[in-house]
Amino acid sequence: MAIPDYQSCMLPFLKHLSDGADHSLREAEESVAAHFGLTPAERAELLPSGQQGIFKNRIGWARTYLKKAGLLESPKRAVFRITQRGIKALASNPDRIDVRYLEQFPEFIDFRDASKPESNAVLATEQPQSKTTPEEAIEVSHQGLREQLAEELLAKVLGCSPVFFEQLVVELLVKMGYGGSRRDAGERIGQTGDGGIDGIIKEDRLGLDTIFIQAKRWQGSVGRPEIQKFVGALQGQRAKKGVFITTSSYTNDAAEYATRIDTKVVLINGRQLAGLMIDFDVGVSPAATYVVKRIDSDYFEES
Repeated sequence: MAIPDYQSCMLPFLKHLSDGADHSLREAEESVAAHFGLTPAERAELLPSGQQGIFKNRIGWARTYLKKAGLLESPKRAVFRITQRGIKALASNPDRIDVRYLEQFPEFIDFRDASKPESNAVLATEQPQSKTTPEEAIEVSHQGLREQLAEELLAKVLGCSPVFFEQLVVELLVKMGYGGSRRDAGERIGQTGDGGIDGIIKEDRLGLDTIFIQAKRWQGSVGRPEIQKFVGALQGQRAKKGVFITTSSYTNDAAEYATRIDTKVVLINGRQLAGLMIDFDVGVSPAATYVVKRIDSDYFEES
């Protein structure tokens, strides 16, 4: 099944605490996962940033909202227990505990309103409550902006000359840590009679090995014949490693062929190229930076 949203996790989370004993967040996570029948693969799914599990994030916010509403308390760090208000809530046998249910408690209203800009407080209360956690909302928005930027980048690259694209590819690989400076790392850019090689870059700063590059500024899919030509060019150079980069995509036959040959050839398609350009600031510059911070529990430990 799909991973439940954080509001759907609230009632089974509170029921897990119904015995009145102290429980860890890990125990609650295991209990709620079992309640929904989540598979190990579903529990392992990560937020777009790859920094935290989706289910773990949603369980954390379910706990936070229940605590702000006074349905559970934390007698000590990382330990939780149900309150008398929580016991009373379960005794009423609710079909669901969600944000709207929690609005009956003044402490939760104060928490919710304190986290909103004053000018938007009235408008926000009139809108349906989102099923996503704050981190998910931020990351989904960030992912949308990134995908839009990637499309714009590819459009820009397709409008450039072949020589500029070859230079861009070498600059990207240098930014990724290959070679030394751009001048030292890249060679044979835009030369004729290259036999299918558009550039050469050092694998490391000492130049212990070289990587040969083929850059195709195409809109149609790259097929197996093009990869075979590149492999032939590598063999002519007695090269063992190559990177084939295109602004488009590869056919299944081309991708499968690259995995079967002895020569190590890495295929990078247009989507991957744009992602790498964004990650390593090639052709883009930061417009704004947002930092999400969490409590440093160790700071508050008194010796």
